[in-house]
Amino acid sequence: MANSRTLALVLLFCALASSWEVAFSYFPAPAAKEDFLGCLVKEIPPRLLYAKSSPGYPSVLGQTIRNSRWSSPDNVKPLYIITPTNTSHIQSAVVCGRRYDVRIRVRSGGHDYEGLSYRSLQPENFAVVDLNQMRAVWVDGKARTAWVDSGAQLGELYYAISKYSRTLAFPAGVCPTIGVGGNLAGGGFGMLLRKYGIAAENVIDVKLVDANGKLHDKKSMGDDHFWAVRGGGGESFGIVVAWQVKLLPVPPTVTIFKIPKSVSEGAVDIINKWQLVAPQLPADLMIRIIAQGPKATFEAMYLGTCKTLTPMMQSKFPELGMNASHCNEMSWIESIPFVHLGHRDSLEGDLLNRNNTFKPFAEYKSDYVYEPFPKSVWEQIFGTWLVKPGAGIMIFDPYGATISATPESATPFPHRKGVLFNIQYVNYWFAPGAGAAPLSWSKEIYNYMEPYVSKNPRQAYANYRDIDLGRNEVVNGVSTYSSGKVWGQKYFKGNFERLAITKGKVDPTDYFRNEQSIPPLIQNY
Repeated sequence: MANSRTLALVLLFCALASSWEVAFSYFPAPAAKEDFLGCLVKEIPPRLLYAKSSPGYPSVLGQTIRNSRWSSPDNVKPLYIITPTNTSHIQSAVVCGRRYDVRIRVRSGGHDYEGLSYRSLQPENFAVVDLNQMRAVWVDGKARTAWVDSGAQLGELYYAISKYSRTLAFPAGVCPTIGVGGNLAGGGFGMLLRKYGIAAENVIDVKLVDANGKLHDKKSMGDDHFWAVRGGGGESFGIVVAWQVKLLPVPPTVTIFKIPKSVSEGAVDIINKWQLVAPQLPADLMIRIIAQGPKATFEAMYLGTCKTLTPMMQSKFPELGMNASHCNEMSWIESIPFVHLGHRDSLEGDLLNRNNTFKPFAEYKSDYVYEPFPKSVWEQIFGTWLVKPGAGIMIFDPYGATISATPESATPFPHRKGVLFNIQYVNYWFAPGAGAAPLSWSKEIYNYMEPYVSKNPRQAYANYRDIDLGRNEVVNGVSTYSSGKVWGQKYFKGNFERLAITKGKVDPTDYFRNEQSIPPLIQNY
């Protein structure tokens, strides 16, 4: 296990993305699915298609698998991988899939925590549309908008914005290797969440291929469909090819600090105060906590200078002991690798890196908190849970300001008013047989936290997908609403029913389906 906190964080929740350096190769068509393949090759160049028998298949499948648990032979893998280079290829894949009963799953960046974008938990004939080659970004600086392909990484979007202006930004995830498609489809938030909310609420148009292979934009798809794709989870409502997003102003200088506090330095008392202060701070200031072992690191971004931040901190949160020596002033774009990697030496290298060099075995869970924890809970977290064998990391993101002021029904993402902070539980290991202690820790601390987190339902973040929350049951080829409701209300609360009704309108036969896709709810009028 890595000793360096910075290294651990890099390896944990955003393994570096991989490059597109596979050797294309033609392949024989398996007889059982010859019609599907024959349909594909009429419209898609064979060099963009990979069957299991293709020499390039293992490399293409594995290049953006971020969690090595889902690389094992017992995972159900796709019959084919389609690597489109334009929208018509995606449309053809859907049309051929419908015609020959081969379902489509969609992968953009590969960060799906349960790997459901490229694997199935049950035997099923499916293909993967891998969007790795569709990653263009077009910035319209005058309009303060950008179009970005779903296969782009967040770092590529951020970099393209910075090439036009260093005083424009977009409020998506912290890790630059995350795929745009998955991040925006599930909500998407990072260090700007308190200032500008989630990424999905700053989407103003999309290009989407529906379950019949037709191409739509916001106008043609209708209000409910457009609402659903902005935070309702990836893949359920079609394949979003590209997103038009609103770019938002940031000052020329932002200030970052990272202040570690051990238990012996009063971490418990400080974090006990943090849970009350952080959600009430001005929207320009975000202070999250990364807890590992008997230590809490307070990591902050302030949209302004150190000169303004320092007296604010001394007034509103003196317990942390922040002073000017902790300040790191930089542009917003420089803050992306600095928060993620701890340095800002090479913007282009850090933000555009698609070379995957590390793939841990990992387990993730999440929670939402509405009431402050008793101090005794923090004492247990730091004094017992984070120092147990197999202990992982806990990440605490404060809410308040913009993200909490937005109505729950504005987007499918419902975690708004009253939320103090979100918790992410992250754990990893390095060998197939080494998961017993980390998996046990993840399950046990999740059970321990139950009395202190949200209830009825116990909420979770859709982008931190957790199959332990439940999975769909399929009856007569369609996912049942009752089974989906078990996990769906935890991600979407009261918005789940509207999502299911929308699914029933746009994909009533449940063509776009995985173990946690939105099931169709058909209403009889």
